[in-house]
Amino acid sequence: MKKITLILLTTCTLQMTGCATTTKDSVSGVHRTQLMLLPASQVADMSTQAYTQTLQESQKKHTLNTDKAQLERVRGISNKLIAQVGIFRPDAVQWKWEVNVDKSDQVNAYCMPGGKIMVLTGLIDQLKATDDELGAVIGHEIAHALREHGRERMSQAYVQQFGLQALGAILTKGSSAAVGNASVQAAGLGSQLFFALPNGREQEREADKIGLELSARAGFNPEAAITLWQKMSALGGAKPPEFFSTHPANDSRIAELRALVPKVKPLYEASKSK
Repeated sequence: MKKITLILLTTCTLQMTGCATTTKDSVSGVHRTQLMLLPASQVADMSTQAYTQTLQESQKKHTLNTDKAQLERVRGISNKLIAQVGIFRPDAVQWKWEVNVDKSDQVNAYCMPGGKIMVLTGLIDQLKATDDELGAVIGHEIAHALREHGRERMSQAYVQQFGLQALGAILTKGSSAAVGNASVQAAGLGSQLFFALPNGREQEREADKIGLELSARAGFNPEAAITLWQKMSALGGAKPPEFFSTHPANDSRIAELRALVPKVKPLYEASKSK
């Protein structure tokens, strides 16, 4: 009984102290308070393990970084974006960033918690994406990582799927058989939850705002975000690309991006004069 009480007290405390905004306020104006119950270090470990496994699988299939010129292009664009992340959160400058390209027909890209970026070649080839458009989409994905949307989604999912007791066991390293099994099962679902749980509408708006500002600061024309989503919408047809499963593109989204462009355009112009 004492252990259960301790777990519940710990979880309640975490609910009260786990509310914060992950990024500094900036031109994009994102400052929503987020519920973060899972430790950032644990999510980062899950992310690293999942990313390493993905790289190993791609290496076995001989699809990882097969085009040197394409890899250098994607890394060059990504590095310009990464150079600006300190504007939103200084600690992200020290993340162990990694950028790779996987040969695939899928139109997709992602940035896992902690800065693990993957771009699938379908995004480049099928969209015939310009550097500015790639800057827009990679910036959007980096924004998700800066805001720790994956950690936020996983925190919510763990509570829903395993309950407060199991979550408390994970955080307090409980060892009873019942909660212990739940803890192991939960830990094993880290990468699955990251990929399976779609970002919410508000998370997507935040990634659009921060991603647009990030790309503008990095010297990429923010208007490219509009042409990017127009291309995505046109490509969708009857069967939308895999990217749409977690990144809905529609007329209202394009309209919101169009309204945001004037706010960040001065940052783009300033970057070109440096």
